Order: sequence, then structure tokens, then C-alpha cells
Amino acid sequence: MKSEISVNQRGSAKVIAKVGVLSAVATVLMLFDFPLWFAPNFYQLDFSEVPVLLGAFALGPAAGAAIELVKILINFVLNGTDTGGVGELANFIIGCSLVIPAGFIYKHNKSYKTAIIGFIAGTLAMAIAGAFMNYYLLLPVYSKVYGAPVQAFIEMGKAINPAITDLKTFVLYAVVPFNVFKGIVVSAAVLLIYKRISPILHK
Repeated sequence: MKSEISVNQRGSAKVIAKVGVLSAVATVLMLFDFPLWFAPNFYQLDFSEVPVLLGAFALGPAAGAAIELVKILINFVLNGTDTGGVGELANFIIGCSLVIPAGFIYKHNKSYKTAIIGFIAGTLAMAIAGAFMNYYLLLPVYSKVYGAPVQAFIEMGKAINPAITDLKTFVLYAVVPFNVFKGIVVSAAVLLIYKRISPILHK
């Protein structure tokens, strides 16, 4: 009985350590971000979801959510916030919407096919969550924080894409494509490196 408890404790300690390492890598990757040509430059693409998704595949969706949370908390402590935590909460929800469905699907049948299905499901979920979060929460909050009307963000979008005329079209033609693109890029990166990283994560 004691030996079983000891084994379980060692297993839990290993998972916690892996979550910590992957969270630290994700936090560092958040520093290297860049804008995309089809969205206003305050939407920055980074690869911090790659280690989160790797963790979700190797350790399960709950571990993926934990890595996402720790990543955001570390960034919050290091860089502070202008939104009173609202932006961080929204980013956590958006990140988890990619990671949890993908990790859950892959967990139940670990194959190339289910990995692809998981990536697609996660990307679609992130696009939907991102649309709702931006429309109802993020853009209104940023408007108050920076003292600029939402219309100012719409005009920034319109300068890139004339089809953007209001908040709905801003979300449809800027936010949704941004998150779909991010989901595809992150998924492709994980697909390329997971088999090489997997043995280390499963030790």
C-alpha cells in the first residue's frame, strides 16, 4: 500500500514538474510575437500555445489547461495588466478552447488521424470562443482602458480590410481569421515536433 502511494506521489511530482517546465517555455515564447497582415497590429501571433498543446497531448487535457493557467499567471506577475485581469481571463478561455478539445480527442485514441481531428476541433472552438470574447468582453474592455471608442478599433480594421464596417464585421474578418490562422500554425508546429518530444514528456 505504501509503495503504491509512493509511486503515485512520484508520478504526480513528475507531472507537476513537466507542467512547470512547459509553462516556463510557453511564457518565454509569449515574448516573441508579431502582427499578421490581415488584422490590426494589436493582435500579435506567438507560439506560446505550442508547449501547452504538447502538454495536453502528452499529459492530458487537464494538464494542458494547467499549463495555460500557469503561463498566464507568470506573465501577469512579470508584466502586470491594464485590464484588471479581464484580458488574462479571456486569453485563458481562448487558449483552453484550443487545447482542451484537441487534448481530449487525442487522449481517447492516440493516432495521427485523431490528432488532426483534435486540431480541427480545437481551432474551430478557439475561433468561436475568440469571436465571443472579443465581441462581448475584450474590445469593450480595451476601449475603456485606453480611452478610445470601439469605433477606433473598427477604423483600424477597415484600413486593412474595407469590408470591416462595424464590430460584427471586425470580429468576422479580423478576429476569426486571426484565431483560425493561429490554430493552424500552432497545430502544424505540434504535428511536426510531437513525436520527437513525446518520449521526453512520457519519461
